[in-house]
Amino acid sequence: MLNTDLAALKTYMAENPGAVIETVARERNITPRAVLEALPSEMVTIGGGGDAFVTAMTDIAEWGEVTLIVHTEDGIFETTAPLSPGAIGHGYYNLTQPKGLHGHLRHERCGGVAFVERPFMGKSSAFVAFLNVDGGVMFKVFVGRDETRALKQDQLERFRALARILTKTTAA
Repeated sequence: MLNTDLAALKTYMAENPGAVIETVARERNITPRAVLEALPSEMVTIGGGGDAFVTAMTDIAEWGEVTLIVHTEDGIFETTAPLSPGAIGHGYYNLTQPKGLHGHLRHERCGGVAFVERPFMGKSSAFVAFLNVDGGVMFKVFVGRDETRALKQDQLERFRALARILTKTTAA
């Protein structure tokens, strides 16, 4: 990306921090990771790869009810429930619960884990974006909301602690 394009993207994201990441990426013909990296630094930190994937998923499985989103060109799929614990086997990170969200994730294709806190649709939001090695978003896990639609404080604390751990690990 040219420096002028990067500067324009950073300006745009500073002025529109709640923009839909995938839409901005598609409109500018760049990766979602590039869009995330253009957010103001106080809104995003990125750490780790495949090892961070397992660490993050293991921790998130203990948070309680969260919303997992997969955003593709053809739809946005959401599920709100506790995340299943997982285990590595046969080249996949396998979500082990037989009900609810389950499946097999290619954890070795994880190229980073982004921790994003930003305004979205007039509310604070916080999510973990699992980024693939191509700069795409594998999926996002959002901190849950309480009955007043505020972010669950216990999850937000876990989110921030995990961000510190994974960012520190990759910076070392």
